[in-house]
Amino acid sequence: MLEVRISVWAELDEDGKKRLLARPKLKNADDLPEQVCGIIKAVRNTGDKALRFYSQKFDAVDSNELVLSDALQQQQLAKLTAECKAAIDLAYHNIRTFHSAQLPKDIKLETSPGVLCELKHAAFDSVGLYIPGGSAPLPSTVLMLGVPAQLANCRRVVLVTPPGQPKASDIAPEIIYAAQLCGISEIYTVGGAQAIAALAYGTDSIAKVDKIFGPGNRYVTEAKQQVGKDPLGAAIDMPAGPSEVLVIADEAASPAFVAADLLSQAEHGVDSQVMLVSNSQELLDNTMQAMNEQLLKLPRAMIAKKAIDHSRFILTADLETAAKVSNLYAPEHLIIQTNQDQQLLPKLTNAASIFVGAWTPESAGDYASGTNHVLPTYGYSRTHSSLSLLDFYRRYTVQTISSQGIKAIGPAIITLASAEGLTAHANAVKVRLTALDKQSKHSSEFKQVPVSSK
Repeated sequence: MLEVRISVWAELDEDGKKRLLARPKLKNADDLPEQVCGIIKAVRNTGDKALRFYSQKFDAVDSNELVLSDALQQQQLAKLTAECKAAIDLAYHNIRTFHSAQLPKDIKLETSPGVLCELKHAAFDSVGLYIPGGSAPLPSTVLMLGVPAQLANCRRVVLVTPPGQPKASDIAPEIIYAAQLCGISEIYTVGGAQAIAALAYGTDSIAKVDKIFGPGNRYVTEAKQQVGKDPLGAAIDMPAGPSEVLVIADEAASPAFVAADLLSQAEHGVDSQVMLVSNSQELLDNTMQAMNEQLLKLPRAMIAKKAIDHSRFILTADLETAAKVSNLYAPEHLIIQTNQDQQLLPKLTNAASIFVGAWTPESAGDYASGTNHVLPTYGYSRTHSSLSLLDFYRRYTVQTISSQGIKAIGPAIITLASAEGLTAHANAVKVRLTALDKQSKHSSEFKQVPVSSK
């Protein structure tokens, strides 16, 4: 029997509010950086040997060829049902449609006469996509990462996913089919921090990539952060942690809908967190009852129960206060089910992905509405955005200045560089202006020389 204590927001002091909105402390968080650092070093030093060692240690796989060959991919694809293919096809279409609209446009303009500035976009040459496996393989994540990589025309797209069971090659056919739709054929059966290390630094089997994408457990997240800080490593998409959702609901909301949304995130993992904020005591009570009823039917009920142990039900005086609570928490997923959804929406500034209305479950964004489900968690929604097509590009600028242009802006550059004490910067402009001045005088003198006539 679930029982979440209802906290009354108005009765809490500032410290109490902070404690209420705190994320659960990650298990072994203090030792995690050192553990992950050791794994990364092992992969850098011994490459494939380390990958196979960790497959035995962490995944209980005795033999791992690491590379999932075309023949093995086809063998797994034969197990896929037509119904599942159709569902993946629909999701692929919607995700591709939404992300196609995000194609970046280059900019080219004159900021002053003779001063031409451009902003250009270039896709990353090689990207690595981390797809979680284990008890819940995620073909949806293949689409969320593979579609934008495909649209950006990244030359090389690599997919890594934990080895299957009982054989390493027993990768979920859904993952392989989604990868195939996205034009990905380079698949490796390796997961965890060791997979991130292989993507960042390369091994004999897995060539290094420029940027790494994808969610994962705390080891994957820590490994991404470590290689992302290393100039010799690889860029990463965003910091992320356990999945989370916050629901704002009033007396008009369906307790059954709200309960289902909360449980859909709670079943992700024991370290997930779900939050319900409402101005209605009755809605909070009825949602708790509905959660207990629905939990009986869930195969992952034990996982959900543990997640709910550190989840929160919060009673606020009104919906405006509920919005403030949400902004303080900065959730990965935010669901609004109220009579004032559209009025509330502009007030909700700190959320990675927002789901509006009774008919918009968070599950839609996870799979098939078209938006991306790779999102910042653990409060990073305040400063980081959801994954988009632009994340697969790097931006760079180009400037072309004519003699007219350097004459116009050169004096200002000299003044500013001199003010900053950067004499060489100023001189780089002075020598050009001097050269132009000499050219101008020479041209003027040449014009003044009389031409003899016979």
